[in-house]
Amino acid sequence: QVQLVESGGGLVQTGDSLRLSCAASGRTFSSYTMGWFRQAPGKEREFVATIDKRAGTTYYSESVRGRFTISRDNAKNTVYLQMNNLKPEDTAVYYCAADTREDVFGIVVASTSYDRWGQGTQVTVSS
Repeated sequence: QVQLVESGGGLVQTGDSLRLSCAASGRTFSSYTMGWFRQAPGKEREFVATIDKRAGTTYYSESVRGRFTISRDNAKNTVYLQMNNLKPEDTAVYYCAADTREDVFGIVVASTSYDRWGQGTQVTVSS
């Protein structure tokens, strides 16, 4: 099965930008709906963004819509999360995830629908 490795996290200030990357193994990356989730200290994991197999459709949580952009490069087996105008409330461990179900053709919001997860990358936004 596909394995995911996130990178690009770090410590930034309010208003800064970061781009997270999620590199996937295997040759079937283009068959997967992909998502980004995050988990802040003391909170449950929450949905951030999702993108369909061919990058034709995206969807974002209200908290990040207009600031974050999810994209993918299937030729490079990589999904990205461009994060602009970061806020302290964006501080969390960010996880990429893959929904490897073959019959999924759109975006997926529910974390329970994803069956492959990366190890996470820490994003810390200071005031």
